[in-house]
Amino acid sequence: MLIAHISDTHIAGWNKKAYGIAPTAENLAACIEHINHLIPPPEIVLVTGDITYDGRQEEAERAASLLDNLLFPYYIVPGNHDDRSILKDVFGKSACPCQDSNFINYVIEGYDIRLIGMDSSIPDAPGGEICEERASWLDEQLSIECDKPTIVFMHHPPVKCGVLETDEDGFIGTDRLGRVLSKYNNIERLLCGHIHLDTHLGWQNTVISCAPSMGLQLSLDLTLTRPSEFFMEAPGYLLHYFTPETNLVTHSIHVKKTDGPYLFKEYS
Repeated sequence: MLIAHISDTHIAGWNKKAYGIAPTAENLAACIEHINHLIPPPEIVLVTGDITYDGRQEEAERAASLLDNLLFPYYIVPGNHDDRSILKDVFGKSACPCQDSNFINYVIEGYDIRLIGMDSSIPDAPGGEICEERASWLDEQLSIECDKPTIVFMHHPPVKCGVLETDEDGFIGTDRLGRVLSKYNNIERLLCGHIHLDTHLGWQNTVISCAPSMGLQLSLDLTLTRPSEFFMEAPGYLLHYFTPETNLVTHSIHVKKTDGPYLFKEYS
């Protein structure tokens, strides 16, 4: 099974750029074109939040018009830049098949890996949260098929990753979520975004994998002393490959021009 993982698209309004300078829509279009030509093709695409730049209807509509060009099913969860009500209205049940009126939580069945989308957003706040209601819902879903390989995907990583901008945003309910996940041995990965960097760490019997953004990357400053800043880079996404040996392997893909390929046998 092959899963493409996009995050932090930050799509601004029509003919606009994020922060006035970042061509996130163009970058997302380039990633979609790249994903559509993958061999072998992915079975599914996950989009882990901050789909819009400022939570506006036109931004969601522009994002949907781009993501609808994917040749594969895709699913979304909200980030702190999104309005969950607008996302549900614009994307509908095909990309946002939640039943709960409070949160965008749902389960995707029918694949080699069971996929659970979680809403970690807090309205009008930058940080994330898994409250008691969301944690109980997740625990119930995980208990249904506790032996099947499972991926949980949401926007905010529940731990600090050494990126000042997002570390300061905070996360409410880290211990609560950790207690749920630690009960199960079948959680292959917790997929996130938010930090705009390709970052991976082990946590609570699983691995957190954060996808890069559409070229609007946050600065990595492990001293946590420099002012928060961002820079432009080639857009990227993650590919999660569940191998025939049942190993989940993650590859980071950057969509940019390269020099090559060259055959080793011709240059040895």
